[in-house]
Amino acid sequence: MSVMSRFDYSLLCNFPKCRAKLSGFAWVTACSHVFCDQHGSAEFSRTPAICPACSSTLSGKLDIVRTELSPSEQYKAMVLVGLRPETVLDISHRALAFWTYQVNQERRLMECSLSRAEVQVVQMEKVIAQQNQTRELEINALREEIASLNKRLVDYKQKYSEVSELLIKKNRQYQKLQGLFEALRLRPRSAGSRDGLHHASQAFATGLVRQHSPHGSPPFLSVGSEGDRLFSVEPESFKSFFQFNSSPRDKISANGHQEPIQAFVIPHSHMDVGWVYTVQESMHAYASNVYSTVVEELSRVKGRRFIAVEQEFFRLWWDTAASQWHKKQVRQLLQEGRLEFIIGGQVMHDESVTDIDDAILQLTEGHGFLYETFGVRPHFSWHVDPFGASATTPVLFALAGFDAHLISRIDYYLKDVMQKKKKLQFVWRGSPSLADTQEIFTHTMDQYSYCTPSYIPFSNRSGFYWNGVAMFPDPPKDGVYPNMSLPVTKETVESYAQTMVDNIKQRAQWFQTNHVLWPWGCDKQFYNASVQFTNMDMLMNYINKHSTEFGVTVQYATLKEYFQAVHQSDLSWEVRGSQDFLPYSTEPFQAWTGFYASRNVLKGVARRASSLLHSAESLFVRYRIKYPEGPVQKEWALDKLKALRWAVSEVQHHDAITGTESPKVADMYMEHLNQSMMGVQELLAAMFLLPQDPDTASAKYRSNTKDEQPSKDLEQHIIVYNPLAWNVTTYINVSVKYSMALVYDDNGKVVPAQIQPSAESPADYDLFIMVELGGLQYRKYLIQFPQSECKKGSSCGITHAARVVKFERRDVSEWKKRGRKLLPVLNDCYKVLFDQETNLLHSITNRLEGQKVIIHQDFWEYDANGDVHAGPISDNYIFTANGSAVPAYKSVEMEIIPGKIISEVRQYFYREASDKNYTYAMVTRVPVGFKDKLLCQRLDQSYALGPLVVNREAVLRTTTSLSNKKTLYTDNNGYQMLKREHKQYINNTVSRNYYPMVRQAFIEDEDSCRLSLLSERAHGVASLAEGEIEVMLHRRLWNNQEWNRGYNLTLNDSSVVRPSIWMMLGSSAAVAALSQQGALYLQHRPVVLPIDKPQKPWSEHERWNGPSVQPVVLPPNLHMQYLGIPGWDYGPNHTQHLQNINSGVKTNPEADFDRVLLRIAHLYEKGEDPVLSKPATINLKEILQGLGEVKAVQERSLTGTWDISDLQRWSWRTTEKTGNKKTSSSSRRVTMDFNVTISPKEIRTFFIYF
Repeated sequence: MSVMSRFDYSLLCNFPKCRAKLSGFAWVTACSHVFCDQHGSAEFSRTPAICPACSSTLSGKLDIVRTELSPSEQYKAMVLVGLRPETVLDISHRALAFWTYQVNQERRLMECSLSRAEVQVVQMEKVIAQQNQTRELEINALREEIASLNKRLVDYKQKYSEVSELLIKKNRQYQKLQGLFEALRLRPRSAGSRDGLHHASQAFATGLVRQHSPHGSPPFLSVGSEGDRLFSVEPESFKSFFQFNSSPRDKISANGHQEPIQAFVIPHSHMDVGWVYTVQESMHAYASNVYSTVVEELSRVKGRRFIAVEQEFFRLWWDTAASQWHKKQVRQLLQEGRLEFIIGGQVMHDESVTDIDDAILQLTEGHGFLYETFGVRPHFSWHVDPFGASATTPVLFALAGFDAHLISRIDYYLKDVMQKKKKLQFVWRGSPSLADTQEIFTHTMDQYSYCTPSYIPFSNRSGFYWNGVAMFPDPPKDGVYPNMSLPVTKETVESYAQTMVDNIKQRAQWFQTNHVLWPWGCDKQFYNASVQFTNMDMLMNYINKHSTEFGVTVQYATLKEYFQAVHQSDLSWEVRGSQDFLPYSTEPFQAWTGFYASRNVLKGVARRASSLLHSAESLFVRYRIKYPEGPVQKEWALDKLKALRWAVSEVQHHDAITGTESPKVADMYMEHLNQSMMGVQELLAAMFLLPQDPDTASAKYRSNTKDEQPSKDLEQHIIVYNPLAWNVTTYINVSVKYSMALVYDDNGKVVPAQIQPSAESPADYDLFIMVELGGLQYRKYLIQFPQSECKKGSSCGITHAARVVKFERRDVSEWKKRGRKLLPVLNDCYKVLFDQETNLLHSITNRLEGQKVIIHQDFWEYDANGDVHAGPISDNYIFTANGSAVPAYKSVEMEIIPGKIISEVRQYFYREASDKNYTYAMVTRVPVGFKDKLLCQRLDQSYALGPLVVNREAVLRTTTSLSNKKTLYTDNNGYQMLKREHKQYINNTVSRNYYPMVRQAFIEDEDSCRLSLLSERAHGVASLAEGEIEVMLHRRLWNNQEWNRGYNLTLNDSSVVRPSIWMMLGSSAAVAALSQQGALYLQHRPVVLPIDKPQKPWSEHERWNGPSVQPVVLPPNLHMQYLGIPGWDYGPNHTQHLQNINSGVKTNPEADFDRVLLRIAHLYEKGEDPVLSKPATINLKEILQGLGEVKAVQERSLTGTWDISDLQRWSWRTTEKTGNKKTSSSSRRVTMDFNVTISPKEIRTFFIYF
């Protein structure tokens, strides 16, 4: 830059976002910055003055000078007069230095801007190049498809020509035969007889006589009264001929003939455990009749088959409705393989919003019943109705011993592509760490899904459903029950047959083998199995009698028979990795992503119930081992646990925890959960109180509600139990009525605590107590409420009383100078800044790593359309964004409570500036003074949302300075993390980029800084803009869609929801190392039991004896997923168990209380962490010595029904390997000294005997 150009340069205002050329007067600071008169006058009128450019404090008298940039000639003449030359030079030098500094800073800014622009240009060029490449690939693919279609067209034209020539030839032969017939007719009778027979035999030998056709007349010939027409073509038959007869996938047999398509007709009934009707209504309406009539009809005809899927209805039928004859026939049908249990779980669980622990629980519940009752272990799945397919589910089914997996609901466009390319079947390796060790063959149902084609061209009724009349008076008026198609008769059988055959052949084109799975059934079918089977028997017999003409054979089959045929086909299958099939869409404006957040309260209660069950199971194990003859009746205790197992399993159904059920069914789930939770809470109280009988336990627990306080001694006793097999340091919150409290542990030591006004109830106080607990350990705490404050200098250990600091309510319209007045909230790990101008979060700095991220966090709403005539709608299932989200508030209020245990920030969001009651609230708790790494490096947030305005969908939006390129990572059922790259669609981009968050989700930038959100219930989550992550927390919807109104599937949810999320910020490696444990810490927080009048084992003489139980601690990369007493009555020997069942004699008629089921999971993927991702070797005897002495260990399958050494699954030939050998798990054994090594993402299950 030349000297002149320097002098020609104009100074610019250094105020951020001003950059105006300076003229007139300017403000100059001692820190070498200059500002225009407008900003200088405004900023430097405050005391002390702060430089807007560098935040320096300008307290000196001459630190700020207001100067005239174009002074008068008189000023110039007099300003330096009388000063010594060296002073004049010094002043000039400093002035020039200031000017040079400003010029250089401007040059650097311009260079930086240019550099950023160049980087952006390069990035844009890369993006454009990638887009061009993608478009080129798409164009090439379309060209190839066009070429393929042209080739098929040529083939069809050639076949048309060949058939035309054949028709002409046949017509000529027919004319010749007709002439011969006339000649013979005119001959004398005697001679005619001999010659006629001779010529007739020749005619038959040459094939000139027309063949029998399933249509009753030749497909191409028409003779009779229309004598002028020698032949005609029937359009439908002609179409069918060209569509199917030359199918390239028809196999050729050894003798050179085409093998017929083999259709496996699988009778089934899809019975939702809930959805529209309650379980009781469903049992009354159809479920009970399904099993009764199916068993009767299978017993009548040997060739019939049926598959039973969910176990809840079957168990209810077995226990309440089945006669002894029915039960005997069921056992016989199972032995013969004509009745098959598929999946075997209590329900067909949802795959998007269920937690892995709960999916395993419901599967274990069902498998335990089946194995205990019948000695059977399911080998196949039938996951036909969950709304999308998770990559975790095939892993669980493989671990449970399944040989094949079946799914149906995947994205409509993807399914169409897979059909065309014959890729509906593949080998799925759901876990990248387990890879081929737990792979499973997967069949994707075609576009007809699990129902029979409902359209039949010869009738206006749905097809292949013959339900007859209602089995009882006043059936539900839902259009499904009853539903009667045209009966199969001599007049209709041919049309039915042709329709069924056409559908079979159409489906055959989408698969690689000649074996076609043809599901026969749908929702609520087979409640009148007699009419169903009678009609289908006639139809199938007709097809098989004409199989040569049809090129199809049909047979009743179980799923095992179908998969056996496919397995024996000796094909090599493509391998699918750990990608899932989420989200699920049925068309461009129907993205099934709304249910990720529907009925948030139900989702929360379901997870709390699961957590309570997890705690009670392990505590009951500890109690049984410590007090084997304790006064709490073990049968009573097991019944309480079983009731909660049932309720938690039930709510995992794909129309339950999803929030897609009718209101009365949602109420049913809530009732079942709450009642069973109360029963388990009574059990917990009983185990600690040790009363003489369960009635006393119930009475004592019910008399000790959370809000009730001691009336005389002003003391409260609590027991705190850590349900995790790790040492935990955390805080608990106890609601109390008094403003002062003292807390002592079971060693008599004062416990750090903090008391403050409650955020939820103005009349109460929140008492935060720091607790340190060993794994699976409980401790006792005494809370005293003094009536007078301690004297100064005394050692009474009074709890810290935190003070609430309130800030002025700020209207959005008044926000001006953001980022100027920042309020810090700190602990050893984080510096969290809140903006006093907006009352919103401003930034978070990780103090351990020095990473600062600008973060803005608030609530937004999507306005949903409820009128089907106005466009796509949102409902229980579907989220359709009707435009962009908008801020859901007009003003924000803030309170900060600095503390010694936690510092709490409360933010209240008002829909309108004039509102007195807030619509949204956010409470952020920053743990203070803890050395525990996991506690220090998390921010605990809880929210209150609602009631919402109708047709609003509320999201928590967190906007950051991270550069994540709109890429999101979410968990699959809490088991593994999947990368979700943002996809742009022509329509509905927002909704189709939503994914379920069960335990956690995160975004991160190229510098490996990660923001992770941990959740205690399922939500929908998306990253729709750079550096942004939004979580859908609540929905309230109503629409006029006839289908939703007819089934009362509305979501007019007026509740207030209170979810919690933990935030973690730091390097990707550090957050990854903590987030897996952190998610489980959030899910399984310590259980707090208030005890009014403690008895044994907490008697007065052992009041200060410290913890009474030894901890059970696993390494940080292993999680004790389950520890409980199933109570099954079968022994470990499978052969003996089957003999006992077949003989009707049980060696153990009572529940086994000495067998403990232990399940341990490795939390990390291969390569995820340099230390935590390594295989972990533990000694089970040493690990569990805190419970008791381990005498024997047996490794089992995931659900406990297989001895792992006996489990051998089918192996499927893939494009990556050869051979169809059975896979064995016998190599995974426990050593003689009880050592076991658990590799990344493994889940290992054991029977433990103490």
